[in-house]
Amino acid sequence: MKALVFGRSRDASEARDGPGDDLDRRLDTLPFGLHQVDDARLVRPDWVITRPLLSGVCGSETKLVLGDFDTGDIDNPMAAFSSIPHIPGHEVVAEVVALGPEATGLEVGQRVLLNPWLTCGPRGVDPPCPACQRGDLNLCWSFTDGALGPGVHVGVATDAPGGWADLMAAHDSMLIPVPDSITDEEAVLADPFAVSLHAILRCPPPPAGRALVYGAGALGVTSVAILSALYPEVEVAVVARFPAQADLAAKFGAALVLAHEPRLELIEALAEWSGGVLHTAYAGLPMAHPGGIHVVYDTVARPETLEVDVRVLAERGSLVQTGVHTPGRWEYTPIYFKELSIVGSNAFGVEEVEGVRQHALRHYLDLVTAGRVDLTGMLTHRFPLDHWHDALRALSTQEESGAVKVAFEPATSG
Repeated sequence: MKALVFGRSRDASEARDGPGDDLDRRLDTLPFGLHQVDDARLVRPDWVITRPLLSGVCGSETKLVLGDFDTGDIDNPMAAFSSIPHIPGHEVVAEVVALGPEATGLEVGQRVLLNPWLTCGPRGVDPPCPACQRGDLNLCWSFTDGALGPGVHVGVATDAPGGWADLMAAHDSMLIPVPDSITDEEAVLADPFAVSLHAILRCPPPPAGRALVYGAGALGVTSVAILSALYPEVEVAVVARFPAQADLAAKFGAALVLAHEPRLELIEALAEWSGGVLHTAYAGLPMAHPGGIHVVYDTVARPETLEVDVRVLAERGSLVQTGVHTPGRWEYTPIYFKELSIVGSNAFGVEEVEGVRQHALRHYLDLVTAGRVDLTGMLTHRFPLDHWHDALRALSTQEESGAVKVAFEPATSG
């Protein structure tokens, strides 16, 4: 089958026509490309073979493939929970094409969403660990154990190839049926929605409070949609970098959308909106005290965004980090002075929404079916696998391309 592989140089036979600019030359040097690989296999008898219909490109995958994490600092503990080479792709809506002899609950031809976590069940670890028993699939204790090599989810493990391929295998428990009323285009957005849902449920805004969403990519705009649907009395401000992102944030319910630069003007605007009182030191950016923003959901988590977060937050406010970036120095003095809480949020698992406890992906399907969430316009670009360089170009030039969420269509590849 055809698949995009990370950790292996581009095949010399892979023909492509590019503009020959600096970005194109950079893409030529990536340890990434289209390859012929063995067909997806049943890891165990209770696994299933699927055909991906749409496979989203996650922000972390973009950074990995483009080398944004390649800073020369190898002291990253997450390296123990992945393996190379691998086929990326964990935001997948697919069609079931074959069932293992012990797979249950699914039918050939059925459309399904991928729950990508390689937890105790898919790995054949029994009894399941305490985290899996609680439904905290993202915190499973077995990410390096059982029938598979290291990998927290499909798409970062050599033994569990992802959805940037003609075929993809998954455990029967990892596949959630998609109702006929929901399109592929809606379904492929379930994963980023679920990531944002988990973050907001980890630290929900107070009634009639103010929340800031920093970043208006896939996680940012889905955060706005969730806050609008579940916490309609909360005012939401958004920091957006590109015009297409800003338009979606406003469409999904943001009360205020601001540019990310210059940061001084950003902080001043946020203070004015929230009622924060600014104080300026001898140098640097001002800090709000008292502040009027109760919680920040930072989907970027760069040093320059974190600095803004802690300066505008209210006393004993919370900063929830969903973004992934390489570490860097930033001025974090406001954390201790205002007694702020820093909350990490790692993907999703079984979540409780309005008294209903079920998998986060199922919550998304239910909210879409009920008409409470509509992410129309978020999927901006689709590419066949053999146009992967066009996909990366769209993501690398978002101001010109207008890209927000990009997805591969494996079935359309030449």
